[in-house]
Amino acid sequence: MNEPKIAALPSRSQNRGFLRTERGNLQATSAHDNEGFVIRWPAFIITTASLCVALFLVIFLSGGTAATTAAAGIDPHRASFGICFGPERYACVVDGDTIWFEGRKIRIADINTPEISSPGCASEKHLGQRAKIRLQALLNQGNFSLQSIDRDQDKYGRDLRIITRDGESLGDILVAEGLAERWRGYRRDWSRAAESPAPPCATETRSVQTTA
Repeated sequence: MNEPKIAALPSRSQNRGFLRTERGNLQATSAHDNEGFVIRWPAFIITTASLCVALFLVIFLSGGTAATTAAAGIDPHRASFGICFGPERYACVVDGDTIWFEGRKIRIADINTPEISSPGCASEKHLGQRAKIRLQALLNQGNFSLQSIDRDQDKYGRDLRIITRDGESLGDILVAEGLAERWRGYRRDWSRAAESPAPPCATETRSVQTTA
């Protein structure tokens, strides 16, 4: 008579099934844990998510990679600007508040600079030339953005835009340096504006005429 064979009970290291808890729920057990440690997945997910959020905050607040990537996305335009001359105008500076970019004429909407095409006096022309050269330098320093305003164009067909870099207006830089004034809704007569950055032209003749 053959004796019945009794199968050996699996060791804990061989038990790769599920551990039934006291509440009747199944939880996966570790394959290499001799003590049958229970992996609690909700706690694992919460811990991992918390670490990811903490790492993001450290990079963002330190102005690291996240800030650099955001800045690159904010300012999409870049070009090598020259001084406008002749009929071919793609990326060039006309004066302190007017440029050509990608074949379109753009009036910088938030500032007004001294005239150089028909100045009231020599001092206005001189300041206007300085504003033009300074604007060219600012544009060539890196990427920039063109922000629209409530109107798309002025009566001369020029696009109205505010030029910014990293959220700062390039026009504000010209104002801070005394090369422009903030746009007030009309073009000021620099020859009569004693409070303007340009010296008054009262003692000078208005005979100075040039062509931009």
